[in-house]
Amino acid sequence: MATTAKKTVKKVAEAPSEPKLRIRVRAYEHKILDLSVKQIMDTASRFDAKTVGPVPLPTEIKRWTVNRSTFVHKDAREQFEMRIHKRLIDILSPNPKVIEALTNLTLPSGVTIDVKMV
Repeated sequence: MATTAKKTVKKVAEAPSEPKLRIRVRAYEHKILDLSVKQIMDTASRFDAKTVGPVPLPTEIKRWTVNRSTFVHKDAREQFEMRIHKRLIDILSPNPKVIEALTNLTLPSGVTIDVKMV
């Protein structure tokens, strides 16, 4: 008879890592987005915070197809699209001065920021 041996896998509990700020920046125009990311990175480096990024995330594209005419000429259509560019920045072990400087930062309109403590 054949004997079967089962392998046991032990899960190692991960050590609690140090906190970090995860910043997701979104905008419709990539030039304004890159300037905003540069401003965030400069602010973090001014207070000697270690940063990772900016990591470019996939561009979200929303498309719409619309008839040019109201109820005739169904073959005549227009297509519109809206592109949302995204970047990700991680700030490792942020001190209170960095957090305060980032909250007081003024960025151009059209730039959306999501900040999470991970």
